[in-house]
Parts: sequence; C-alpha cells; structure tokens
Amino acid sequence: MTARFLVEDKCPFFLAVEPQEEAEYRKRYGDHVIVTPFSNLGFGSIPVRNWVWDQAIKMGAERHWVLDDNVYRIRRLVGRRRIPCAAGPALACVEDFADRYTNLGIAGLNYQFFVVPSGNAKIPPFWHNVHVYSTLLIKNDLPFRWRGRYNEDTDLSLQVLSSGLCTVLINTFMIQKVATMVMKGGNTAELYKDDGRAKMARSLERMWPGVVTTKRRFKRPQHVIKNQWRGFDTPLIWKPGIEKPTGVNEYGMVLKELKAPKSEALKNLVEGRRGG
Repeated sequence: MTARFLVEDKCPFFLAVEPQEEAEYRKRYGDHVIVTPFSNLGFGSIPVRNWVWDQAIKMGAERHWVLDDNVYRIRRLVGRRRIPCAAGPALACVEDFADRYTNLGIAGLNYQFFVVPSGNAKIPPFWHNVHVYSTLLIKNDLPFRWRGRYNEDTDLSLQVLSSGLCTVLINTFMIQKVATMVMKGGNTAELYKDDGRAKMARSLERMWPGVVTTKRRFKRPQHVIKNQWRGFDTPLIWKPGIEKPTGVNEYGMVLKELKAPKSEALKNLVEGRRGG
C-alpha cells in the first residue's frame, strides 16, 4: 500500500524486497525495487531495516526514511481539518525541520487517529521526545540499530532518548494507515498470532526494566512507558549559523477542491484560502 501511494504522489522511493519476491515486485514497481542479500531470516523486519540503514550510509545520505508497508495516505493539519496531502512536500518539510537541529535523532509523522482536534484546545505542530513509529526519518550516524523481535520502533526511540538525543513526532503532517493485524502479509502471521501481543510487551519490558511495564489496555496486553515519556526532557538544540525561518513556506502546496465540500467548516476553509 505504501509503494502504491508514493507512486501516485510521484514521490521518489526505494522498495526493499527479498530475492524470492523480486520478480513479482518489479512487474509493478520496476526500478524502485532494491533486493536484500538474504531471505526468510525469521526476525520480522529487523534485518531488512538494518540493511536499508546501511544502504543509506553507502549512498552518502545524512538521514533516511523508513516507512511501514500499510500506509496509504499523508494528511496535513489545516486549521482543525486533516486534509489529504501529497507525500513529497510533506516529507521534504520534515527533512528541513530536522536539519535545523544538532541533536535530533529521529523525526516522524503521527497517526491521523491520534491527531484529533477537540474543543478549543490547539494541537501543537509536534510532540517532543516521544515514541516515533511507522514513518521514521533517522539520522544515519546514530550509534544504534534496530534490534530484538518485537516493538522495534519503541526500542529504537528509547535507545535514542536514553542517550540524551531527541525525537520529534510531527502532528502537522500525519499518516493514514491500515490498523495493525488487519492487512495480511508483513509480520501479521509471524508476530501477532496467539499470545503475540503479550510476548511483544513483555519482551520490551525485559529490555527496559524500570522504564517499561506491561499492562492491559484497550482490551489487550500493551507496553507502557514510565511517566508517559515525560522523563525524557532534553531540549532541541539549534545548529550554529542556522537562521530561524520567518513567514510561511508552503513547499508549493495549495488547497485544491476535489469535490464540493458538504460541511460548513470545509466550505469556510476553502473560501478562506481563496481569499473569499
């Protein structure tokens, strides 16, 4: 699903596949496909994520993105509305944001269903020093790697934060994705079957004693981070010589009406952007 929407948005990307699946993926995605030197190692997504990291370093990149395979749209927070948004400008904006700081290890996009305007409360443009998941922009010179078998995104976030670096979870742009365990393929059968949820939470608890506990939430076992991540309070540090931006850079984005809006809020948003 992720490759499909990136193609539709004309956003450049590489699709990492194992050798036994190369022919099938090349039929649809052609030169986007890069092939791992291994197959069926049985460790979920860990080997391929670390291999992708190494490839990004070989390419000379300062950072690299890694996206889950079940993302099908990016949205942008405009006022109090979550509007579909092209991937390229959204990801470029996050990259430029990350480039401002010396100590930002990981940035990423929040889930749409966690960015819910309520009452008069304003949603901040990002959350600072929290778990980043599913769509991650990773600094390549970090002395860490993906590890374990379960909850690898939480573990990597904890590795970064416990070292005194920062993470940022962007709310201005969000991903819309299929819920975990709904879509076939990937790690669904391998990781989530039977008591997989409990194993996942307890595995992280063993890796991070005193920081992670296992509790039952939302009718299933789930890991819980001590103090809801608030123990990580390292501030972001501006790079020397970086000039703080003024005004608004829309990265070429314009609000486009695809069909007549029904709600008054959307009508007002469209008219306001037109200057009407």
